[in-house]
Amino acid sequence: MTISAPGFHAERCVRYRYRYSACRRCAEACPHEAVALLDEGIRLDAARCQNCALCTAACQTAALGADNLPRLDLLRRAIKQERFSFACAPSGLTADAIVPCLGALDAAMLAYLAKRRIAVELHGSRHCAQCAHGAKGEEQLAAQLEAADALETAAAPEAWLAAALAEAPGQADAKPDFRAGRRQLFRRLIGRGVDEVARATAPVTELPVEEKAIRAGAWFVPEMRELLQIVCKRRDGEPFCIAPQTALPLMEIRLKQGCTACEACFRVCPTGALQIREESDSWNLAFAIDRCVGCGVCLEVCQPRALYAAESFDATPEREPAILRQLAKQRCNRCDRFFVSSESCETCPVCTDDADAFTAIFGNAHQHAQP
Repeated sequence: MTISAPGFHAERCVRYRYRYSACRRCAEACPHEAVALLDEGIRLDAARCQNCALCTAACQTAALGADNLPRLDLLRRAIKQERFSFACAPSGLTADAIVPCLGALDAAMLAYLAKRRIAVELHGSRHCAQCAHGAKGEEQLAAQLEAADALETAAAPEAWLAAALAEAPGQADAKPDFRAGRRQLFRRLIGRGVDEVARATAPVTELPVEEKAIRAGAWFVPEMRELLQIVCKRRDGEPFCIAPQTALPLMEIRLKQGCTACEACFRVCPTGALQIREESDSWNLAFAIDRCVGCGVCLEVCQPRALYAAESFDATPEREPAILRQLAKQRCNRCDRFFVSSESCETCPVCTDDADAFTAIFGNAHQHAQP
């Protein structure tokens, strides 16, 4: 296992994309206080970091990545076997794959392997009390397993997870059945419902969206989100109905009255889930659920608070993007350009601003006219 600190991709980070973002998932997941939150993203303290990779699993946009947890390589190895085991490095136990912490295993990974009927064993989950990563690793493992449970429930009647996840047999520190009692563990460690998820993603500031508050960046869809495209497709063709989970990069964004067509949500989205689609005579704000990772930065940036997250939704992949708002294009009677506004206007915002600026500097023309 390669030992290295996580790499940070700033333009994928919602704190970089929107300087007022209150996201602190990575900092809350870190057991060693190695993450400093900045307006430009984060800074990792290499002296404090112990390479547990918990921050990488907590980050919905894959802004953090760890060389010591090559998720796709692990999946390529696992799908060639009928059984596959993971062990956390601090426990000293042996397994097919040694990972820095079991809490860094994504729910998408576990659900994908389970759906393929690959029996997954987790070695060392009872070692958390003695581990340097401590309760944070145990809490995150519980959240990932709870999310995997939610995926299985949505996939019913397939029920592919029931026989797939188990504590490694023969381990002295293990329970006979790791799945048994998991829900009690979730209630004790997590204790969160949909309402708390919604509150966590709600904006905590009323600051206006300044021009420099949003930074541009290329769209990027994390590999684990793409993996969920396979997990979230039911064989019977029925909807894959699920509620938001803290450990799942899944969310459905909806729109209520109040949208001003400012396009801030589109500009701040790191994955391109929110899109502006223009037709010859209309402007459309669209939402592509296949690209959404549930980071919630669009909810933060929306000043009219018109965007909101659905309490439950259909995560079936390959759906056409939903049109959240459609406005007819208007034509400016000064510059003759097309523009969009939530209200009927004769002039576009550029010409209106120019006229207002001229008036502010020189006053009304009739005031300066000679008698």
